[in-house]
Amino acid sequence: MSPKQRVSEQPAWVLHALPWRETSLIVEAFARDYGRVALVAKGARRPLSSLRGVLMAFQPLLLDWSGGGEVKTLARAEWRGGQALITGRALLCAYYVNELILKLAAREDAHPGLFGAYEAVMSALASGEALPPLLRRFEVALLRELGWGLVLDSDVGARPLQPAAPYVYVIEHGPCAANGGAREREGIPVCGQTLLDLGAGDFSRAATLAESRRLLRAAIDHHLGGKSLQSRRVFRALHEL
Repeated sequence: MSPKQRVSEQPAWVLHALPWRETSLIVEAFARDYGRVALVAKGARRPLSSLRGVLMAFQPLLLDWSGGGEVKTLARAEWRGGQALITGRALLCAYYVNELILKLAAREDAHPGLFGAYEAVMSALASGEALPPLLRRFEVALLRELGWGLVLDSDVGARPLQPAAPYVYVIEHGPCAANGGAREREGIPVCGQTLLDLGAGDFSRAATLAESRRLLRAAIDHHLGGKSLQSRRVFRALHEL
């Protein structure tokens, strides 16, 4: 059992909420100093509850909670402001970002760097920026902050990456020179320039966008360990339509 907490005015975002009993909610929140936390919002679905209408996803909040155990008790929620509504295709991307944190981040494991990356991507999604670069930057930050960062400056032999050289990226090892070795069957083909661009956050090349999408998807799938993402199924269904 985790120690009892009494937390006040903690910057946080709602990742997911489910009805609980007749009038309450179970809320999965992402907090700056506490990571992913589970909270019971008692009476939040009652018409006159102060929590009703505040516990919205994709809006910055200040939360108070207390208690021990796996699920704490939410005492207060207040909107921090400054965030426009996310709409259209960007909204689907926001659900994808939330699902990544729910599936990959351990509960009550603080990641202030990831929290900052999350706030940045939510602001950018609301501003109408191009979606693929936003998602790729967030995925790179997510893997780095959770301890699974990609090697983006040297190959497995610690040699600097060559922009024009072909590589095969083997998850858990890094970039290997594409020379027909056995490891090529395990990895993702990628150009040296793409890896360097990923490290710099530069997605101006079409090839970088395409190759980085394949590489980051493979890395995320590896760490998901077979868990599927509902948001991906929605993306595929919409693409088919």
